[in-house]
Amino acid sequence: MSFDSNKIALFIDGANLYATAKTLGFDIDYKRLLKEFQSRGTLLRAFYYTAIIEDQEYSSIRPLIDWLDYNGYTVVTKATKEFIDASGRRKVKGNMDIELAVDAMELAGHVDQIVLFSGDGDFRSLVEAVQRRGVRVTVVSTISSQPPMIADELRRQADVFIDLVELQSTLGRDPSERPAPREPRHHAPQFLQRAATRVPRGEDDDFDH
Repeated sequence: MSFDSNKIALFIDGANLYATAKTLGFDIDYKRLLKEFQSRGTLLRAFYYTAIIEDQEYSSIRPLIDWLDYNGYTVVTKATKEFIDASGRRKVKGNMDIELAVDAMELAGHVDQIVLFSGDGDFRSLVEAVQRRGVRVTVVSTISSQPPMIADELRRQADVFIDLVELQSTLGRDPSERPAPREPRHHAPQFLQRAATRVPRGEDDDFDH
């Protein structure tokens, strides 16, 4: 298949990818991630899904969301819901599986390959449905942790499985290598300060949540 005819879409389960990278001990550099998959074909879309806690004055994930939104990603968010479970404990629910699945099915007719960054076994049936439409599916997660971060049924269903640890040198940055924060040159909301001071620095972007 030629480069031009290999149309790719990325679907990133934000919370799952963050947890996987954290387990492996590194941060994802999202600018490098985009460049890596742009080099593998024609990247049509890069979706990033995450839930946000409502009524929180400042969320640690907000700088990442704003940076992604301005730098080539399609960010899909929804508010988390709080509920009390059967034992009276307060829980927070913020599942983005349905949103991701709907977008993947809608785009399946326009791409040759879908890359799913998640180890969630609930996506197995989605992967199978997309494959029936003639789309190859690559799943990125890890079996290098104990226990593995990917469900066995999802790994078996995928056409290609990439262990995130294999991409560490390409996409990652060790947390100890983070540059020290710099003082912003002007007064602005906190998330704008971070974006304004770090985005122009190219490879020094190291947002995480």
